[in-house]
Amino acid sequence: MEECGMRKRLRERLRYWFDGTMDRGTPALIGWLGLASLALITLVSGVVVAFAHKDTEDNGGWPGIVWMSLLRTLDPGTMGGDTGRPLFLILMLTVTIGGIFIVSALIGVMTTGLEARIQQLRKGTSRLIEHGHTIVLGWSEQVFTVIAELVEANQSERRSCVVILADRDKVDMEDEIRRRIPDTGKTRVICRSGNPLQRGDLELVSPDSAKAIMVLSPVGDDSDIDVIKSLLLLNGRTWAGRRPNVVAAVQSSANLAAARLAAGDSALVIDADDIAVGLIVQSHRQSGLSTVFNELLSFIGNEIYPWHEPALAGATYGESLNAFELGVPIGLHRADGEVLVNPAMDTVIGREDRLLMVAEDDLLIKAAAARPRIVRPAMATAADRPPVPDRTLLIGWNSRAEKIIAQLDLLVKPGSVVDIAAPRPPREEANRELTNLTVGFKYCEPTRRPSLEALGLDGYRHIVVLTDDGIDPGRADDRTLVTLLHLRDIEIQLGDPYSIVTEMHDDANREVAQVTKADDFIVSTKVISLLLTQLTENRHLYAVFADLFDPQGSEIYLKPAPSYLIPGEEANFATVIEAAAQRGETAIGYRLARQSDEPPLYGVHLNPSKTAPLTLEEGDTVVVLAED
Repeated sequence: MEECGMRKRLRERLRYWFDGTMDRGTPALIGWLGLASLALITLVSGVVVAFAHKDTEDNGGWPGIVWMSLLRTLDPGTMGGDTGRPLFLILMLTVTIGGIFIVSALIGVMTTGLEARIQQLRKGTSRLIEHGHTIVLGWSEQVFTVIAELVEANQSERRSCVVILADRDKVDMEDEIRRRIPDTGKTRVICRSGNPLQRGDLELVSPDSAKAIMVLSPVGDDSDIDVIKSLLLLNGRTWAGRRPNVVAAVQSSANLAAARLAAGDSALVIDADDIAVGLIVQSHRQSGLSTVFNELLSFIGNEIYPWHEPALAGATYGESLNAFELGVPIGLHRADGEVLVNPAMDTVIGREDRLLMVAEDDLLIKAAAARPRIVRPAMATAADRPPVPDRTLLIGWNSRAEKIIAQLDLLVKPGSVVDIAAPRPPREEANRELTNLTVGFKYCEPTRRPSLEALGLDGYRHIVVLTDDGIDPGRADDRTLVTLLHLRDIEIQLGDPYSIVTEMHDDANREVAQVTKADDFIVSTKVISLLLTQLTENRHLYAVFADLFDPQGSEIYLKPAPSYLIPGEEANFATVIEAAAQRGETAIGYRLARQSDEPPLYGVHLNPSKTAPLTLEEGDTVVVLAED
């Protein structure tokens, strides 16, 4: 009885051990099938040698029988030419039939294992082995702008790599990227499936060897929470070597302090809400400004580069403005890290200082062999027209409206008016402490033409259309398009009395909306994507752009061309630069009124030739950096 119990326990142990080996997957199954094949060949060969001596001798003895059995196990057709006694033929048939089952099972196991491995690879859960790559954490509509810009920025590189880590299917991400960005040039785009908020998944993209890490805001109300957690994870991580450049953006200004605390001193966090507001406020008074910012932020066209020019050490900033054949200075990056945008013209350039240059590429920046000719008779002497109080109509209301009004108050003259046209009045507590603005309210259904006509649109100089952030972004853009069409048609009938600036969620909708001929479209998500991409390449540019978006510093203005050149007089852009410098301003380009409806630049020309003939007319403007 005891012996029977021991045999039972032994069988259970062997069964448990066998089950354990089977849990090891495809390699274990292949191993067992190999052992089964070896056992079958050994058994049959032994029987043949023991009971079929004549056939054994005729086929080369024991080694020959083993070889014959192996061939018949692998290929059943091999035994078709066998001759010998019945016992020998029966044994060969036995090994062939056994081989059929074993090989069939082996093929099935290998096929299943291979398919499982392919599926595992397609899931994108293998660890990345790259160096100097850019990591993008998260997935949203912004990712396509980011990839396109990084592809453009890395055109001069021999090889570059962008890695996307998001909690989505790897194949779906790759298909969508190929559809939206069919040509990535020398840049490889690699996707990995994983949660950026999990430490284990983060290790899949080799952050230790990355050049830069960008944290994208996901879609949803809690997007800033995910950004903050990602920054906490990166800040608390132990890095092997130098930390990569980490940049991120929060959508709500209220979360900025918490995000910067989570990021630590090594990461850069920007306020997307504040930048969008600054761009709307500045653009509402200057048609074409968003086009200027889009070009400066994009790697297509002109952007900003730090440039060290030893020959200008000891010279003044004003003297440097016309010292380059290609490229226009806009400021200084001091050796101690201080950034000066449009400094005083008599500011001395230090030996270790770098100029901030607007140029198509840093390879194209070229010092002039001789100073360009200044056509002084064509320079205008008339001063700017004195500013007058503004009358602005704000159609719609969203989370950025209060900030927009507060910033407008800093820019407009006393006595200015902003009227809010919306279905519901804003909170009474909003915008109480205003100095220059008077805020009013008018009931309006923005998509209904009679409601818009009742506003008295001919009494306003500027109209700003805000998107409704309380509904689906796509639907909000659709409603904005309808409002724009009504406003433009009313404007034509009234004789073009006002400018129109609007914000949109999706840049694709902006392209559709060009038929409305609005003066400016502000796609805040695209602007933030462009800015983040610039900062992954050079984080020191943040101080420059922060100054440009801040109403307290030097901003970009499009000022009337007659303040710089006599209308109709032929000159060159070097003359425009000199005229602007005499006013304490830095000229970086101009906008031609006759091209203002022609995409993609809408008449804006940045960093033009300084010596080519140039004639500006009454309706043209000059793009300058100035205090006001």
